[in-house]
Amino acid sequence: MIDPEFGARTPDRVLTPPALALGPHVAPLGVAFATGAQFPAPYQNQLFIAEHGSWNRTADAGHTGHRITIARGQSDDLRAETFIEGWLQNNQAWGRPADLLFHPDGSLLIADDLANVIYRVTFDAKVAAVGQALPMPAS
Repeated sequence: MIDPEFGARTPDRVLTPPALALGPHVAPLGVAFATGAQFPAPYQNQLFIAEHGSWNRTADAGHTGHRITIARGQSDDLRAETFIEGWLQNNQAWGRPADLLFHPDGSLLIADDLANVIYRVTFDAKVAAVGQALPMPAS
């Protein structure tokens, strides 16, 4: 869709719609492709997005973000899935993912600019196998 205020000023330019629409107020500050073999095949060569989130929104105003998402699929079937979340508890942020980077060993590094830390996410097949065997908690 052409911006009604600015789109008419550049009629010689063709605007390409976004490939993937994220939620409101997510503030995607960092993106990186998983290039290593640390994670299983479904996570390799996927785009990981650090959603920083809004600092001045309430839950009623679409307070989202504070998570790492993955953009999966092809251009005609691209979707976002949550990879890690939990930095926002009861509408209170205890951390805000600001950027991410895949380490040469394949682990995922996440910079948190609220807690002033860097998290390192790794994949452990033994832990994953145990986790898959556990029943889902009742809701």
